[in-house]
Amino acid sequence: MWTCPKCGRAFKRQEQSHYCGKALETVDEYIAAQPEAVQGYLKEIREALCAALPEAEERISWSMPTYWKGHNIIQFAGFKNHVGLYPGPEAVREFSECLKGYKTSKGTIQLPYSGTVPAGLVSDIARWCYETGNHP
Repeated sequence: MWTCPKCGRAFKRQEQSHYCGKALETVDEYIAAQPEAVQGYLKEIREALCAALPEAEERISWSMPTYWKGHNIIQFAGFKNHVGLYPGPEAVREFSECLKGYKTSKGTIQLPYSGTVPAGLVSDIARWCYETGNHP
């Protein structure tokens, strides 16, 4: 067992990645809690999702920004070198041709900070998830 020296939580794995503070309640809080160098990228992802899903509610679910309307439509999260976009496995399959050059896994797309935000692609994926009912 490993105990975080900052928050006192215990984990099975040494140096387990986790959030030490109070649970974030809004997407604004989530973005503000990320490193300053990546906040602009996260804001662009958010703008693309808000434009694609104007009727969706923004919320924090599973500690990630989530777009919801009756169910989770799509989520994203900031990591050290990339943003993880979580549209679900069907979306990754549906957009596989457009996602060449991006690292993907079951239901996840990694958008590296080193590139530009593919806002059009993010919007297209989000709209597809909403319109088809395929979601994470």
